[in-house]
Amino acid sequence: MRDRVADQKKTKRITSVDVAREAGLSRATVSFVLNDTPGQTIPEATRQRVLEAAARLGYTPYAPARALRSGRSDVVLFVLPDWPQGPTMAEFVDRAAQVLADAGLTLITHVHTGQDDDLARLWTALAPAAVFGMRPFTPEETAGMKRANIAAVLPPPEQSGSDVGATLWLNGVGRLQAQYLIGKGHTRLAYVLPDDPRLRALGRGRSEGAAQVCAEAGLPEPIISIIPLDAAAAAETVAGWRRPPTAVCAYNDEVALALLAGMRKLGTSLPVIGADDIPAARFAVPPLTTVAQDSGELGARIAAALLKTLNGEPSELDVLPEAIIRVVERESA
Repeated sequence: MRDRVADQKKTKRITSVDVAREAGLSRATVSFVLNDTPGQTIPEATRQRVLEAAARLGYTPYAPARALRSGRSDVVLFVLPDWPQGPTMAEFVDRAAQVLADAGLTLITHVHTGQDDDLARLWTALAPAAVFGMRPFTPEETAGMKRANIAAVLPPPEQSGSDVGATLWLNGVGRLQAQYLIGKGHTRLAYVLPDDPRLRALGRGRSEGAAQVCAEAGLPEPIISIIPLDAAAAAETVAGWRRPPTAVCAYNDEVALALLAGMRKLGTSLPVIGADDIPAARFAVPPLTTVAQDSGELGARIAAALLKTLNGEPSELDVLPEAIIRVVERESA
């Protein structure tokens, strides 16, 4: 029997028909058990027989069929841009998955590389109940979700024309960095971005946040520079500033560490603030002031907003209160 089960797993998806054959019961009885059909009286011994057969075969319900029966899929899809996936993103996804699992939903993530038909295939294959995007969806993507009867979408479709830099929270990091430095008396800032093209839009969002704060304070726009994660290149960038800033915002802690290393090569220093509070930040020379993000709380709030939308309740995607980002002050700034 073990070999037969193994062969079945290799050749096709296990269905309720296979479970019925394995259990020696009718398809109707097996269907009632697997779908937990109300109003059916199934002896406990029979129910256990079905569940044990399903476990032996590795049976899993087919998502589109389950969606047709229940009127709603139990899948929530997070569409992530093609960014480097680090601990911050992992914590974000883990907490969101936990909140959704408590509500009986399964979170699936998809890294979207920009292929036009990529998402359309997902809507068809997964039939998700809800979709969240780290950037607003295009009108074409929104229309595809409407055709697929997806019940909840965040960010909401009315924001579809926005660029990623203007989305709900991405510029908040840059705003907080600039507010901190201006609060320390600095009047001319630089914003240093990574040279990774995958982070271009996200970096633009953060630098625009800093520029907004400078404008509100009546200060000039930040100097924008792009560097690779290389001390010599960072030193060249710093040396090339004709009118040096009084302080520097770095896109993230890795860029900030490269800047600190570059300034050491030049024998100079400027106040620097990073973002993400990676473990290496506290061991930098000098220890790095940074913006810490509670990405787990962010994931939980987004998941809660999706659940409210699914339940027909009004929902505001409030993702950047003080509880989510904060400055961790160290010696570098």
